Amino acid sequence: MYIAAENLGSGEAIAAVGFMTAVTVVIVAVLWFTVDYRKTKLRTVQTEDLRQLVGRFEQLAENTLDAQQRVATDVSELRTRTASIEKILRSVD
Repeated sequence: MYIAAENLGSGEAIAAVGFMTAVTVVIVAVLWFTVDYRKTKLRTVQTEDLRQLVGRFEQLAENTLDAQQRVATDVSELRTRTASIEKILRSVD
């Protein structure tokens, strides 16, 4: 259904252009909101992944600190034993 340009009055032409402009604006707005929603959704997923990563890092840091404290305790105990062994060896000489 084609309308010849000469059959169109100036008021109808303005209305047609206005309608097309409105449709274009609505389409652009829908696309913009869709893209914005997807960006927000991706940021939310990335934020949650980052929180999980930070939680895992904190857990590993705590485990490492515990292991370091145990090693420090063991080393201190070994130094004490070594000192007592040296004392015994000196007394034997």
